Amino acid sequence: MVSDTDLFKDIRPYRDDEVAGAIQRLIRDDEFIGAIAKYRFSTLSGIGGSFIKALIRLYLSWRWRKLDSIRQIQLEVASYMEKMIARTTSEVSYSGLEQLNPDEGYLFISNHRDIALDPAFVNWGLHTNGLDTVRIAIGDNLLRKPCAAELMKLNKSFIVKRSAKGPREMMKAFSELSAYLRHSLDDNHSIWIAQKEGRAKDGNDKTDPAILKMFYMEGKRQKIPFGDYIKSLNLVPVSISYEYDPGDLAKARELYAKATHGAYEKGEFEDVQSIVQGIIGQKGRVHVSFGQPVRGDFENADQLAAAIDQQIHANYHLFPSNLLAAGQRVEGDASEALAFEQHMARIPAELKELVLSMYARPVLNKGQ
Repeated sequence: MVSDTDLFKDIRPYRDDEVAGAIQRLIRDDEFIGAIAKYRFSTLSGIGGSFIKALIRLYLSWRWRKLDSIRQIQLEVASYMEKMIARTTSEVSYSGLEQLNPDEGYLFISNHRDIALDPAFVNWGLHTNGLDTVRIAIGDNLLRKPCAAELMKLNKSFIVKRSAKGPREMMKAFSELSAYLRHSLDDNHSIWIAQKEGRAKDGNDKTDPAILKMFYMEGKRQKIPFGDYIKSLNLVPVSISYEYDPGDLAKARELYAKATHGAYEKGEFEDVQSIVQGIIGQKGRVHVSFGQPVRGDFENADQLAAAIDQQIHANYHLFPSNLLAAGQRVEGDASEALAFEQHMARIPAELKELVLSMYARPVLNKGQ
């Protein structure tokens, strides 16, 4: 049997024997060290830049000296995650975890609000409940910097080749991806993938049938009927809801630019800035709901997408911010309404309706 090292080397995450080399490359990467210096020591990095960078390299060499497996990397990530949760959330809760079997691999397909945090909060729930973490689908548009690729592949991320051009190249890339998903699930490794390419900037969570057709490419190659193959994937819809989206203002600006100018020109490293904003921004409460494995008899991707959407919408946890944005009253504590008013007061006037619509949309979807 050919190992996944040979079959999927250009898209798969790193394995244990590749961890030490990746860590050394990160520590030697000037851009990576410079980014840490700028983020953690912004007032000092310009004065004693080279000295600060040398100290960071020494610290990371010491901190990461014993990391030689993906499991240890995951525990290191968990320690950072714990600190981020303490600093930027008031509560993180979960539902549906009890129905997951630790001995099975699942294909988690979730709504997409934040580039890094969506899979991170899924992983946190799995990790704190004794389940293995997921392999994360990530677009190659986020890997323009070598250090970003190193970090993502160390954190169990595999690459979706969105930059593939032309029908033949795209078909090859998606066939490889479909086969990798099948391979991972057969080895009881769970997968996280977003329900569509890009975040739902308007708050409307909709599954792209093209993603589901990609799932099926390996089944089609094996001449397995669509419905039968989908049942074998252990497909579980996941709803992630943030009381306050740290990226709501940036998303509204993009939507406003498209509405008023017909287009929006994304900055070269805007995705990285979005990741940082998501991590450091205040989120209030966060809830992650794991749905039921999809078991229906589906004839095509459109039917399957509708079933996934139904679960994601029904299981979406509505916070007072959602209800207030939709014009509904929130019973009880008046501080909820005050907090939402204060949040909206920071939004420029021309963007208020877009942000309100963003928070209100899950309420409308749930009611349909």
